[in-house]
Amino acid sequence: MESASTQKLKQDLQIVVADAEELLKATASQTGERVEKVRVRAEESLRAARARLAETTAALDHSARAAARDVDDQVHRHPWATAGIAAGVGLLVGLLIGRR
Repeated sequence: MESASTQKLKQDLQIVVADAEELLKATASQTGERVEKVRVRAEESLRAARARLAETTAALDHSARAAARDVDDQVHRHPWATAGIAAGVGLLVGLLIGRR
């Protein structure tokens, strides 16, 4: 499962990539050798960042699915322990809600 900070980082990177693409489009009419060099370098960096973001997303998806499979396997191997733990958690939540 993805942590909240990992999800936030992924969203922030997606925003940065989108902003960089908009900046490149906005400065497309600018001319000059130095501007062109910077634009080419920015486009290359943007391509690399987009590829890394896709790889990271795929890796996170894979690890989340693997964790879910592991939990599913444990639940199937130990159904009574799972039911007992769920009942205990439900009892604690019920007691906490009842105190209010």
